[in-house]
Amino acid sequence: MGEHNAAGEHNTPRPARKLATVVVPLLGLIAVVAGVIVAWSNLETNVGWFAYAPLSNEVFVGDNGSFVSKGTQLGVAVSGAGLLVLAFWAGLATGRRR
Repeated sequence: MGEHNAAGEHNTPRPARKLATVVVPLLGLIAVVAGVIVAWSNLETNVGWFAYAPLSNEVFVGDNGSFVSKGTQLGVAVSGAGLLVLAFWAGLATGRRR
């Protein structure tokens, strides 16, 4: 069969395509779960804020003006990337079916 299929016959899917249909969503799901775990484990519950400290003799340097730790930001970014991979894969799979 192979190259000599008639017009109405369907080609069998290539092994690489079969592998991609399993690996890509699995990697996206792993990224989402890992990002959520990292973000959840780095949550800080104590938020202290003051406006005036006259005797501290130190310059206050903020963390880029955010109230979220770097670990939580990293976790949210990894989760977002995983969700983007899953959305891309879902759109690609839907378009391939039609």
